[in-house]
Amino acid sequence: MWRFREVFTLFLLCLSAVSVAAQGTRRRGRQWQTLSGNAPLVIARGGFSGVFPYSSYYAFKLALISGLPNVHIWCDVQLTKDGVGICFPDIRLENSSNIKSVYGNKSNIYNIDGEQEQGWFSVDFTLTDLKLVSMNQGIYTRVPHFNGNNLPILTVDDVVRLTKPPGLWLNIPHDAFFSQHNLSMRSFIISATRRMIVNYISSPQVGFLRSIISRFRTGPTKLVFQFLGPDDVEPFTNQTYRLLMKNLTFIKTFATGIIVPKSYIWPVNNSLYLHNYTSLVLDSHKAGLEVFASGLANDASLPYNYSYDPVAEYLSFIDNGQFSVDGVLSDFPLTASATIDCFSHMGKNDTARAVYIDTILCSASNAANLLVISSEGASGDYPGCTDKAYTKAVSDGVDILDCPVQLTSDGIPFCLGSINLKEKTNAGEPNFTNLSTTNPDLNIVDGILAYNLTWSQILTLKPAIFNPYSKYSLFRNPAAKNVGKLMQLSEFLAFANNASSISGVLISIENAAYLAEKQGLGVTDAVLDALSKAGYNNQTAKKIMIKSSNSAVLSKFKSTSNYELVYQIDEVISDILNTTILEIRKFASSVVIRKGSVFPTDDGFIAGETSIVPKIQAFNLPVYVGLFRNEFVSQPYDFFSDAYVEINAHFAAGIDGVITDYPATAAKFKRNRCLGYKDTPPYMTPFPARLLIDLISPRYLPPAEAPSPILMDDDVAEPPLPPVTERPPTVTTGSGSTAPGPTPRNGQPTLFPSTILHVLAISLSTLICGGQNFDTSYTIL
Repeated sequence: MWRFREVFTLFLLCLSAVSVAAQGTRRRGRQWQTLSGNAPLVIARGGFSGVFPYSSYYAFKLALISGLPNVHIWCDVQLTKDGVGICFPDIRLENSSNIKSVYGNKSNIYNIDGEQEQGWFSVDFTLTDLKLVSMNQGIYTRVPHFNGNNLPILTVDDVVRLTKPPGLWLNIPHDAFFSQHNLSMRSFIISATRRMIVNYISSPQVGFLRSIISRFRTGPTKLVFQFLGPDDVEPFTNQTYRLLMKNLTFIKTFATGIIVPKSYIWPVNNSLYLHNYTSLVLDSHKAGLEVFASGLANDASLPYNYSYDPVAEYLSFIDNGQFSVDGVLSDFPLTASATIDCFSHMGKNDTARAVYIDTILCSASNAANLLVISSEGASGDYPGCTDKAYTKAVSDGVDILDCPVQLTSDGIPFCLGSINLKEKTNAGEPNFTNLSTTNPDLNIVDGILAYNLTWSQILTLKPAIFNPYSKYSLFRNPAAKNVGKLMQLSEFLAFANNASSISGVLISIENAAYLAEKQGLGVTDAVLDALSKAGYNNQTAKKIMIKSSNSAVLSKFKSTSNYELVYQIDEVISDILNTTILEIRKFASSVVIRKGSVFPTDDGFIAGETSIVPKIQAFNLPVYVGLFRNEFVSQPYDFFSDAYVEINAHFAAGIDGVITDYPATAAKFKRNRCLGYKDTPPYMTPFPARLLIDLISPRYLPPAEAPSPILMDDDVAEPPLPPVTERPPTVTTGSGSTAPGPTPRNGQPTLFPSTILHVLAISLSTLICGGQNFDTSYTIL
């Protein structure tokens, strides 16, 4: 535990400039639709239990360090054999501790809420017995590495003594069970409130709350009735919680508020999309009851409407224009705190004020000067590079709209994120398998390659949303998985030119040498021609950026244009030589690096911070970083399953821009008001690199990964682009469509007329048989 205190002492010094009084004033100055009119409470469920074991010292301390100044600590109270109240998340101790390995033969079987359950229960152990037991992470999808830190089970008194929380919430989930074992939860609670200030006491059992109401009609303690599942039965009334919800007047007789699962307020259908909100909050406020929402966690499966953005979910409960809950129960109190203070009541055009802070141990330049660059438009919400994705990106506040260019067999440049159509369209469906080919030059096996199809053939395909984390069952907006249409580069440029809110376009070019030499297609010439025809060479309103990982591509553009040339370093690197940067300057004016080149990781933990960003910038080259995604599995553990925390860490590292599938998130980060505060609050202050990994006990440390390579001069050197060879002959089908002829020297298959007719037949069949192009767009909060 001393390592934790040492690290966090340094962090607290870094936060010493934060003005707690100023934070309170800022929140009070806004109009809230809570019952009291004050800002909603953040209740840290078991502390920062999204990272550390629930109700452990680490979890409580991190919650208090990173949350709002009035954050409340939530403790689920269980009683030991000798009547001591401990903070523990489950009545079965083996679910969040190592008790099974300590007392392997002391399990028991008890009746819990009408069900027989076997396990290790607190009623069978004294507090002295439990001193040999340590806390573990009870949710197996979360970080298990702190299970070896010997974090003790804390009593309620321990929590107050060690952490001195500004607010304490005691939850009593199983009063009836303890009564069966001659242990009085009522006596414990009354005794505890004489020793400490308890702000809230909650329970799902009406009988318990009614038994203590006379003691708490006056004073600082509020009683809150906790709703369980709608069809669960409350034992005292023998009614389901669904029925009790209809009798708020009755609840008001023994409670001042209710705490409900979030689905009671925003129901979700079986497809994981939101229904309209219920009237519960408004009805409860009319009855004089506060409402607290539970079940909010950054690493849960969020409804698709939120685009994997936990801040968007919190905002739907506290800032939707109709109502606000009075508090949120969260496993990630930093995110809840930031939502309330930084992101709520924020207009579409709000921007952060430019300020500068420099303290002894930390500094932050908060000018919100960060370029938001899309990755195939808003490709986290719609199929990439479609009109839908681009329209959404512009609406979301993107600065630079991107187009990764591919070429068709008839030489038409269009926007798509992969040369392999199977990855970003429905070309992988059985109807198109006869077009598959293998290309060892591009390391593609069984792919359908863009340069083998004409534009008219491309139009017979449907775009497909890309699901990079499907193995975790995290899918993107299934209702829109095939909506939108692909755009030629000329269409994209016209669209971008008419989008007055964006500052420029970025055109990505890959595989140029292969296409020129092996396929007779000049992608660089096609891009130059499209830009010229679209009038981009005769204007200054829009920035033009050309990105490639091939220095020869950028060299060709350097000799023929004044565009910003962006060199993409594909691999994660640990360092870069000064001479290499000088080489890059010969053909590029900015650089894109991967996130791991800024914050290298070991098994998902940040292992440090490199000097690559300031090193490149010292040569007057802006540094952009990608790829940022909202899905929590895309982020190191140190960013707390919060895309905003990740962006903020990179922003503090001094990067010039982010490349993202979710431009709404990055644009919202840029506009958050906390960047403009004179004193940056803790929930918008980046944590030190290696914070978490330095807290892990040696036995549980992840194996150190091999260091990433250093980028050398030879790594960026490329031969000049080869001349465009003569295009192989094409054959004409009876319908007037063309397809590439035989190309035996490249190992590419011939597309025979029958293939083309087959594709056209599929297209005609779709049109005739009712394959209308329905708009299945949805609302993203």
